[in-house]
Amino acid sequence: MIPAPFTYQRASSVDEALDLASQAGEDAKFLAGGHSLMPLMKLRLAVPDTLIDIGRIGELSYIRADDGHIAVGALTSHDDIARSDLLASELPLLAQAAGQIGDPQVRHCGTIGGSLAHSDPAADLPAVALALGATFVARGPSGTREIAAGDFFLSLFETVLEPGELLTEIRIPRPQAAGWSFQKFAKRGIDWAIVGVAVQGSSVALVNMGSTPIRATAVEQALAAGSGPREAAAHAAEGTSAPDDLNGPRAYREHLARVLVARALEEAGSRA
Repeated sequence: MIPAPFTYQRASSVDEALDLASQAGEDAKFLAGGHSLMPLMKLRLAVPDTLIDIGRIGELSYIRADDGHIAVGALTSHDDIARSDLLASELPLLAQAAGQIGDPQVRHCGTIGGSLAHSDPAADLPAVALALGATFVARGPSGTREIAAGDFFLSLFETVLEPGELLTEIRIPRPQAAGWSFQKFAKRGIDWAIVGVAVQGSSVALVNMGSTPIRATAVEQALAAGSGPREAAAHAAEGTSAPDDLNGPRAYREHLARVLVARALEEAGSRA
């Protein structure tokens, strides 16, 4: 299908992007890599009056070590994240997950900020951000604010970002526990995960097991009580609301969650 008509504008800085969004009103959308937004526009599930292209704002593409955390600019591509020596050393979970997204074209064009702001529960990086305890930095008409990853995702394609507000940075604390793992099951390597799991230490987050990425709190509680990986993984489906669609019924996804969480916990334990 063809998207509905829209006005296209290109911003060369964050300040310009925010000014353009303020002028355009609530029906404006920011465009980064476009791999999430454009398909929705073609299906008329998103019908913005104005698209503000932020893809060339160089000040939002970086990976650096700051005091106590790693800062990643929102326009940093998946490929840059996957190839980062700093992330391979400090946050290998993030680098590993980014390297498994889609195909090379998607990884070169897609951005971490775009993936997070899109809030698709089938995407990999939102769950990774949850497991890592990330904090998101957003700028908008009211200034700059910090949002915990656990408070950011509201529902399918919906976040706490307000109209005209732009996600600019992801701050991830250096993990205190070394063990990590990222597991996902998909029909093909380039497909969205039917189910996925991100583990960092004793933090466990699930992909495509609800209307948002979610923490596997029952698993985390079992681990805290002294359960082993397989015993804790038996609780992986508790508190979830997995979709029931052509890719598999809910019971199948719940089974996959238990299997993948067990594998991830065992792998994380071997890296601890």
